Parts: sequence; structure tokens; C-alpha cells
Amino acid sequence: MLWSLVAGFAADKVFGDPSKHHPVAYFGRYAQFLEKHLYRDSKLAGALFTAAAVVPPTLAVAALPAKLRKLVLPVAVWASLGGTTLENVGKQVEADLKAGDVAHARTWVPWLCSRDPHYLDGDGIARAAVESLAENTSDAAVAPLVWAGLAGAPGVVAHRAANTLDAIVGYKNDRYGNFGWASARLDDVLGLIPARVTTLIHLGLAPKQREVWRRVARAARTHPSPNAGWVEASAAEALGVTLGGRTVYPHGVENRPELGAGPAPSVETVGRAVHLSRLTQIVALGVGLVLHEFQKRSCRRASNLV
Repeated sequence: MLWSLVAGFAADKVFGDPSKHHPVAYFGRYAQFLEKHLYRDSKLAGALFTAAAVVPPTLAVAALPAKLRKLVLPVAVWASLGGTTLENVGKQVEADLKAGDVAHARTWVPWLCSRDPHYLDGDGIARAAVESLAENTSDAAVAPLVWAGLAGAPGVVAHRAANTLDAIVGYKNDRYGNFGWASARLDDVLGLIPARVTTLIHLGLAPKQREVWRRVARAARTHPSPNAGWVEASAAEALGVTLGGRTVYPHGVENRPELGAGPAPSVETVGRAVHLSRLTQIVALGVGLVLHEFQKRSCRRASNLV
């Protein structure tokens, strides 16, 4: 399995996201089909939708013979990882902002987050890019590697399914406020460990400051997301900037808490955020390998006790 993690990670670095027949795209169509038939403005309907979307693919992979699961794992990791695409989009934002082409830089914002790009100037785009690079590195790079180490291919599939559902229905608006609740909560639960791993990596790469750990914990608790607050606060410390503030979404305006103690992000910060994302992914690969080895030894001990 060790080679499977490395192979999936290497495939993402060499090829990026699959350009055709992406498994996540097929899952998205399946989720849209389910939504069309199961949608009701209720949390119960949303819970049924979430179960119908996540459970079948996860069980299908879990039911495969052990040898076949090992062959599926590198493909699942590659299909779930989005680190290389994330880095490339960050570089494009940096290049456009450096060239003074704010209008074109706005076209990259939907690749990173759901904020309304029309309300963003150059500084707003830089902040959106830095915050989204931090959060998406946790969701699209660290999480697949962590869940591969913890639970193999089924864990990777379950997390990617839940994270994709959150991107489809996890919005606090009139249509999805109730229906998307279960998908959003499941994504929060499955993102809990990866977000803390990302935070630890960020803080390991941050300048050594006595109060940095307490400051991140204090700031993260004020954020509306149980996971994004940790990764954004720790990224702010690692980059030496302040994140948060007024954030405009299609469904309305949110006044986010300020995270960090430095200046506002600039175009140079975007480039450093891309570098931070790349380093975080490399360390996360090591974490995934360690988790796998720990899990394998634990299983051996348990089998010896039986």
C-alpha cells in the first residue's frame, strides 16, 4: 500500500486532474440525478440523499477483494487529489495580479471558492486566493492522503464523495439550507482530522513564535467553519498575514473574524501561499504513509490477540 500512496501522489504531480472521464465528474452527475428525485426542503430528505450518494460507492470499493483494493487505491488517490490543479490556479492568479489584469484574475476565483468575483478588487482576489489555497489544500490534498492512510481506498472514496456533495448542496441558502445540512455536516466530520493535520503542518512551517499555537486555537474557534478556521488561521501565521473580514457570497455577506496578526495579503502572498500548499502536500504524503504503517501494525497486533 505504501507504493499506492506514492504512485497516486506522483500521478497528480505529473498529470494533474484527469482531463477526461474524471470519476468525480461521474459522481457529480450521479448526485445531481439523486437530487432531482429526492429533493425536499427538509433535513431528513437531505440525510437520505447523502446516504444514497455516499454509501453505495464506498461499500462497492470496500467489497472488492483485498488485492483489487490495493490496485484501486492509487487511482482513487489520484482522482481525489487536487493539489496540482490548485497550485496551477494559484500561479495564474498571481501572474494576472502582477500584470495588473484584475479582470482576468477574477475569472479564476470560481475555481477556488464560491465568492462573487465581481465584488473583488486586486486585494480582495489576493485574500480569496490565499484563504482558498489553505482550505482547499486541506480538503483536496491532505484529506485524501490522510484517509488513504487511515482506511485505504474506501476512506478516500467516502471523503471525496462527501466533499463533492458539500460543494453541490452545502450552501446556506433557501434551497439548500435544510436539504444540504447532512452533506455539509458529514463533510465537516470527515474533514476534522485532515484539517488538524494541515494546521500542524502549517504551524511546523511557521516562524517560531511563543504564542502562535494559542493564537491559532483562539482565532479558529471564532470562525463559522469547524475546519476552515483552523487551516486559515494557521496559514495566516505561516505566511505572516491577516485573513478574514467582509466576505461576499451569492447568498449574502459574511463578516468573518480576523485571523493572524500581520498585514493584509498581497500578490506576493499568493505566490508564497502556493509554495506553502506544495510543502504541505509533501509533508501530508509522509503523514499518510506513517498512518498506514501504524494502522497495519495495529491490525497485526489485534489479529495476534485473537
